[in-house]
Amino acid sequence: MDVRTLGPPVTTPEAATTAPVAAPVPQGAPNRFGSLGPVGLVLAGGVSVQFGGALAVMLMPRAGALGVVALRLFVAAVVLLVVCRPRLRGHSRADWGTVIVFGVTMAAMNGLFYQAVARIPLGPAVTLEVLGPLALSVVASRRALNLIWAGLALAGVFLLGGGFGDLDPLGVAFALGAGAMWAAYIVFSARTGRRFPQADGLALAMGVGALLFLPLGIAESGAKLADPVTLGLGAAVAMLSSVLPYTLELLALRRLPASTFAVLMSLEPALAATAGFLVLGQALSVMEVAAIGLVVAASMGAVRTQVGRGKAKA
Repeated sequence: MDVRTLGPPVTTPEAATTAPVAAPVPQGAPNRFGSLGPVGLVLAGGVSVQFGGALAVMLMPRAGALGVVALRLFVAAVVLLVVCRPRLRGHSRADWGTVIVFGVTMAAMNGLFYQAVARIPLGPAVTLEVLGPLALSVVASRRALNLIWAGLALAGVFLLGGGFGDLDPLGVAFALGAGAMWAAYIVFSARTGRRFPQADGLALAMGVGALLFLPLGIAESGAKLADPVTLGLGAAVAMLSSVLPYTLELLALRRLPASTFAVLMSLEPALAATAGFLVLGQALSVMEVAAIGLVVAASMGAVRTQVGRGKAKA
């Protein structure tokens, strides 16, 4: 989140079904984007998220990691609040509690991930981050077969730098923390979607995250955040990493099964590695490529197992 709100998108079948609450669809968008087909829309959204992440890494020397997060959340919050115009009245205390926790989780996920990519390459960072949703999928399924997928993912993690020997340990810790927050994001995204209509909950949560991070971004970067070039690049990161991918994914989910969507989301580490190589010149070793491939395969296998379980119950 990928975040990817916010980071990278969800990777479990159940969570994928909550994606329609993630963003509003501008009028006329289906006509412009529909010709790509649903799979093309999802892949385009994934490419947008990861190249947005690469742009964020390029912006960090100007604004700092916390400053980039603050700009991304602020711009995305403004766009979503203006487009969605969420209703503030008529919500219970539990509703507000849920959306506030969702916003805190979203802010933490983004903050930890950007601290990670400031220290380790984009591809390995997303590979480590995706372990959070993968672990959630394994725990939720409670099937022995998913222990195999978990083992495959752990093998991939071990291969990353030969047991992390070539990666900054602090960057690894931040990426794993972002993964834990991604799993929490999935849970609270679903709860928020049940309590708020359309994308209202996401817009409000994004506002909460922006309010939390603005002081941190200002403390780190100060007047640098007001620089027109920095503001423009921050707005581009927000559009590429949040607004555009959520719109594309929402359009795709109108015609694509949630299970297929979740499998496509498992490609995020590979897309991130590609973006890191093309934009940032972050070449990966053969071992790191194999590691990413193992984690992608484990994610796809876990999703397929979950889907098969759902069909068997039906």
